[in-house]
Amino acid sequence: MSQQGDADDWWQKLYEDPAGPEPGPGGPGSGPVPADPADTLDSRFSSASVLVREVEPEPEAVAAPLAALPAQATAPVEEAAPVEERAAPTGYALGDVAVPPAPPEPPPPLPVAPAPPVLPEPRRAEPRHADPRRPAGPAVGTPGAFAPPAAGPAQRPEVRHLGDRAPTYAAEPGPLPVADPAALHALVPDTVLEGARHGTYTLRAASVRGDSARFRGESRRDVLLTARFGGGDDALVLIALAGGDRAAPGAQDAAAEVCHWVAAAVGRSQGRLGDDIRAGRRDALRSGLQRLTDRGYGRLRARAAELGLPDEEYTAGLRALLLPVDTACRTRVCFGAGTGGLFRLREGEWQDLEPVGTTLPAVAALPAPAAPAGQGVPGGFRFRATVARPGDTLLLCSGGLAEPMREEAALPAELAARWAGQDPPGLAAFLADTQLRLKGYADDRTAAAVWEA
Repeated sequence: MSQQGDADDWWQKLYEDPAGPEPGPGGPGSGPVPADPADTLDSRFSSASVLVREVEPEPEAVAAPLAALPAQATAPVEEAAPVEERAAPTGYALGDVAVPPAPPEPPPPLPVAPAPPVLPEPRRAEPRHADPRRPAGPAVGTPGAFAPPAAGPAQRPEVRHLGDRAPTYAAEPGPLPVADPAALHALVPDTVLEGARHGTYTLRAASVRGDSARFRGESRRDVLLTARFGGGDDALVLIALAGGDRAAPGAQDAAAEVCHWVAAAVGRSQGRLGDDIRAGRRDALRSGLQRLTDRGYGRLRARAAELGLPDEEYTAGLRALLLPVDTACRTRVCFGAGTGGLFRLREGEWQDLEPVGTTLPAVAALPAPAAPAGQGVPGGFRFRATVARPGDTLLLCSGGLAEPMREEAALPAELAARWAGQDPPGLAAFLADTQLRLKGYADDRTAAAVWEA
């Protein structure tokens, strides 16, 4: 007998004989039954045989439940009524034998479900890092969750440039500077951004490559350095920035050297400088910082001689700001030489704390500090010690930003509108503020601003 016939005979006996077939050759559990992939019906019975073999039932376990079936369920049908065609039959047909479905039993009565308990309204999860000053919007999935926000305070307008004429150069960087594979450490990024908060003040600082250098694929020549020396209330924060002439070949190296040397000297003298600032010893601060600045520029002159460059080609303007961390001390000390500037925004008005030549329009300029000219320091030594008031904003900047602050009324007016009476901007907003462009001013810009709480 063929393998297919054995399978048909075994399954037919299993349905008609209550005792079930005796296990034997060709029956379930007697070994694997190969399936013919070309015959769909053989594959179906082969799968069923494998399934029964995996379970491995005992013969008595198969025969016992079948013996308990009623006799009429296994009695042969003498005359089978023709099976009517129905759209959705509910019975089963095995071969030529039709099994009518059992009559449906009436459904039991449905129990009355108790009323659901009243649960408290779930709490709405607040987003992480939520701004406490901004009301939380509707949760996702609630009506109006994606509705446009209600009208609130006017957002800061986007200003691409100031004035009635657009700058000559594009606003975004062009080609990258040429790199030397033997001096990759000398690569200078297009933009540097820094921020901090200590005691009662917030610091924002940025150095951005000028439009002219971006257009020509030249490196940024301005340098920005921020550092904290010491710990606790005795700590001292230093912001140093320097910028050189963009036409000078060694301007960037000179700016980096003078910044790093001055910062190292301040770090070594941090304890003495902190004591003088907290005690208000202005004369001691002036003389000490002037000697420090003179030595820094003396190193630049020596380096220029080694390179065979004139002194004016290997130099940079320097501005440095000393900020005590101690909240009881609000004295801010600025010093430097060469191009650059120090401005203060107080009660919505800008003040030039070291005016050179011209002053800002409609601003009461303070007298220039009567500091003696330094030995070999370009433009003389600049020193200023001021006591900060709550709400003040100090702006320390290189020549690329100091010039338009003094010469273009639109720039200080726009910055005053953005900063006066406002919380300190974030890093990205401060970067956008320092990049307000004006036609005719395409040099590097480096700025550090301090907001007093």
